[in-house]
Amino acid sequence: MSRVSVLQLRVLLLNGSTWEPLAVITVQRAVNLLIAGKAIAVEMTGKYLNTVRRKFEVPSVIALKSYVNVPRRKSHWSRKGIMVRDGYTCIYCGAKVGSKVRGRVLTKHDFTIDHIIPRSKGGKDTWSNTACACARCNHRKGNRLHNVAGMRLLWEPKTPRTSYLVIAMGSGPEIWKRYVEI
Repeated sequence: MSRVSVLQLRVLLLNGSTWEPLAVITVQRAVNLLIAGKAIAVEMTGKYLNTVRRKFEVPSVIALKSYVNVPRRKSHWSRKGIMVRDGYTCIYCGAKVGSKVRGRVLTKHDFTIDHIIPRSKGGKDTWSNTACACARCNHRKGNRLHNVAGMRLLWEPKTPRTSYLVIAMGSGPEIWKRYVEI
């Protein structure tokens, strides 16, 4: 792999002691944190960055040696954010992308946003009031509360941590999924 393509890679930065995802940073920033002794390498890519004096193995995940208190930024609600948070899984029946329903494999297009408390009853576009639902369940629930429709929630919709959502919506390496929980 050429030097330019190695420098285009991104590295997942974890907080010290909690190993909570903080950010996605450049390879240069990651190597600088490692050289300065401020971080440790957790996962490697198997690729190398060659400099005039040294050869550095490029990390995929690094963790700070000490905990950094990072104030939580507010997550902005979005339809895509809801789908990613819920993993394209129906909150009512548990159907997910790739599962077979009535002889047909579900795709992302078979899912929609459902308002737990319908808009007509005062429900808002918020993280705790919206969830991913398959078209069948959304139609069954209609403009009613889920308990009135005889349905139950498989989980409670919550506001995701901003860093998790940003990382999950990106196209990071598969290895990052071990460290990112939505």
